[in-house]
Amino acid sequence: MIDVTAIQSELQCKSCAGQCLYDPAVQALNCSSCGTVRRLEREDDSEAWAEFPFDPDAPLDEAPITFEGQVLSCQTCGGTVTFVAQSLSSACAYCDGPVVLKKADRGFAPMALIPYRVPQQDAQAFALAWVRKRLAAPNDLYGVVAKARVAGIYVPFWTFDSQEAVDYWAKYTVRRNKRNYTKRVRGNIRIRFDDLLVPASPHVTPLIRDGILHDFDPQRLRPYRAGYVAGFAAEQHHQSVAEGLAANADDKALLIRNKIKRDINKSRVHDIGYHTDTTGIHYRRILLPVWILHYTYDGAAHKVVVCGMQGRTFGERPFSMKKLLGYSALLSSIAVVTGLVWGAVGLL
Repeated sequence: MIDVTAIQSELQCKSCAGQCLYDPAVQALNCSSCGTVRRLEREDDSEAWAEFPFDPDAPLDEAPITFEGQVLSCQTCGGTVTFVAQSLSSACAYCDGPVVLKKADRGFAPMALIPYRVPQQDAQAFALAWVRKRLAAPNDLYGVVAKARVAGIYVPFWTFDSQEAVDYWAKYTVRRNKRNYTKRVRGNIRIRFDDLLVPASPHVTPLIRDGILHDFDPQRLRPYRAGYVAGFAAEQHHQSVAEGLAANADDKALLIRNKIKRDINKSRVHDIGYHTDTTGIHYRRILLPVWILHYTYDGAAHKVVVCGMQGRTFGERPFSMKKLLGYSALLSSIAVVTGLVWGAVGLL
């Protein structure tokens, strides 16, 4: 069980006893009453880089703990988020749906996190810059996104390491004398996966995942401390290590198949099969920072996601039918003119 009293004491300003929140602009706790800034770095921060071994044949030695901060549950998507300081939102960070208060949330303790480096105003600027670059966007989209509700949330991820000894078999097709021939091939390769980043929540959609996967640097990890999360929502880990590995199985299989194709180094490879012996599994439970901007256009809900580490932006957007028709007409005109020019050249 998390000691809520100790957490609140940790977040209390030493100067005026006011409430402190984490400020990405200064990357420190900032007192909302007197403005006193308190750094969170410690000499042992590098311990957050550590990875932990996992033996699938050993008895489980992990047990869920209870988080008793301000726990809110979304009535629309079922997402559950925890605030270690006062609640700053009455809507779900993931889907913008209504939330209700829960008494407690059981999950696994995060081992590390990467603190926010991008302040909210910068996240909004990144989102608006992204909107400006959208072709065929409605003219008023910029103004709508400028008024979007902004939610900051730490989302749960795994990092996994492993060694793979892969024995594979496959076929590839070659063409000779206008005929196709199928060849069979067998081989073995060794693969080392390092820091595979795996979502640990069904609420981490491909949009959110792609928005934060890039530029992940393990050396930015810091030990999990309440101060880093103060003022933000955080979804806790609810997966065991075995469940996390199972969730990563499909992505890992795709990576192995791609490496097999590269090892065969032939075109038109198909019917790939393989056996792999997995050893040396190591893992981390981490939280990564995301800004989500929610907006509605013509009655449809959309979101823009901004990475809280470096500002990379992805989003959902509507299209202007008038602009699409205009672009289509322009491309058709270019094609017609090009055809006429080529035809005229051919007659010379």
